[in-house]
Amino acid sequence: MTTLGVVFRPQNPPERLRSVARAADEAGLDQLWLWEDCFLESGIATAAAALAWTDRLAVGIGLMPVPFRNVAALAMEAATLHRLFPDRVLLTVGHGVQDWMEQVGARVGSPLTLLREHVEALKALLAGETVTTSGRYVKLDKVKLDYPPLGPARIYAGATGPKTRALACEVADGILLTAGTPPQEVAAVRSTAKAVTVYVHAATGPDAEARMARELESWDESDGWDATAAGDAAAVAAVVNRYRDAGADAVILQPTADEPDLEGFVRFTAQQVGPLVR
Repeated sequence: MTTLGVVFRPQNPPERLRSVARAADEAGLDQLWLWEDCFLESGIATAAAALAWTDRLAVGIGLMPVPFRNVAALAMEAATLHRLFPDRVLLTVGHGVQDWMEQVGARVGSPLTLLREHVEALKALLAGETVTTSGRYVKLDKVKLDYPPLGPARIYAGATGPKTRALACEVADGILLTAGTPPQEVAAVRSTAKAVTVYVHAATGPDAEARMARELESWDESDGWDATAAGDAAAVAAVVNRYRDAGADAVILQPTADEPDLEGFVRFTAQQVGPLVR
């Protein structure tokens, strides 16, 4: 069964999250995903709130830039979420946008090296291990969490370029692919990735195609219609099924920036699109 979710974009003010998360939970949506774009909203804070406001909804963060965080601090935050909300937490790390990392004085010479070191140390800490390492960027001396997760804690890595995708498939428990990734690229990483989650641009309603055209233009992807889902439930589900057939384990619909009804969109996804996918 393909997992179906929706992105709550951080361009929406934080106070909008409660209503959207509750609507998703009540509608039976599988997953709600949050972003940590600079300089909008914290991923950990919003995830904790969304998890506390809901009963069964899985909440993902995609993604958290590793240059921002000491790996031990992130491991503590992740472990706390997993202990408080077992089996409902999905965490993704990545390079972050390099211009933003430059703005905050966190840009590194080798983002690939940092990502490898960070993921490997983070996974070991969440597994309850005592970690000592002296890498180029990650340095730990006999660090062990007092309260590691009680069960498996999967760490995904977000990736766009071929080198980062290869690294994500090697060291992470899954790969997160951005909206605009066509199904054939999902199929290309499927053979090496442990799991694949992909965002897909999506819109519904009478003006869906017009809003999608504006959305693609805003991303400088005006020729990327083959990686979008626009229209009624049947049209959106058909696109989701294309990604499923390409090997996606989870398809997360990313609403347009001008989506007029976020609560309605999550209900539409769960209650109208979902049955046509499953």
